[in-house]
Amino acid sequence: MSRSALVIGATSPIGTAIVRALVADGCRVVGVSLHDQHVDGLELHLAIDCADPTGAAEAVGRALAHLGVLDILVTAAGYMPIAPAHRTSDEQWRDALANTLDTFFFPVRAALPYLHSGASVVAVSSVNAFLAAPWTAAYSAAKGGIDALVRQLAVDYGRRGIRVNSVSPGIVGGEGLPDAAAGYPLGRTIRPEEVAAAVAFLAGATSSAITGVVLPVDGGLSVLSPSAVGRADLRARLSADD
Repeated sequence: MSRSALVIGATSPIGTAIVRALVADGCRVVGVSLHDQHVDGLELHLAIDCADPTGAAEAVGRALAHLGVLDILVTAAGYMPIAPAHRTSDEQWRDALANTLDTFFFPVRAALPYLHSGASVVAVSSVNAFLAAPWTAAYSAAKGGIDALVRQLAVDYGRRGIRVNSVSPGIVGGEGLPDAAAGYPLGRTIRPEEVAAAVAFLAGATSSAITGVVLPVDGGLSVLSPSAVGRADLRARLSADD
């Protein structure tokens, strides 16, 4: 029996990869993003702002009307302004929270009354939620809020059989950035389909005992000591063949 999924942020590189992964797993998928855009595999695409609570409720309602039931909710939207905290504008701060944290909370809040035992919620978070990077105060705060909510919702709704998890990618598609893979034990950054595979796993039956988890999809970045890339002698060891 096919499952039904709603993907928020479906037109981003990660979002489109998630849609493909879920469709490959036999899911019927409705996608939502800010602008109308074709995504292969979607049964329906909605151009709705889910940072707005009314919009989020509309997206969930229209997805349910089309699909009949909602087994999986995935949120993959985000916005990263680059600025130190003292130069982060009010607009940048609010946009980061709205387009990252609000687009997780409002759709989940709207969907929870309709989610059944066995349903799964998966958020796309970031290693920035627990690893600091220069000039990402607003984005890091928003992603950290997602991880905190994942744990809280897992506790609050676990008895209903609803699982809530997140994946935390490192840099995705960083091939064009100089030294983007520095500090990654795998020696490369992350591909969108690798994030999508982790989302599909957490959304599926094989992860039925997993909830409240923040799963890094980061090529080992989060387990590497900063000194390993900060010291020339240790960097040399990382790049050595033996």
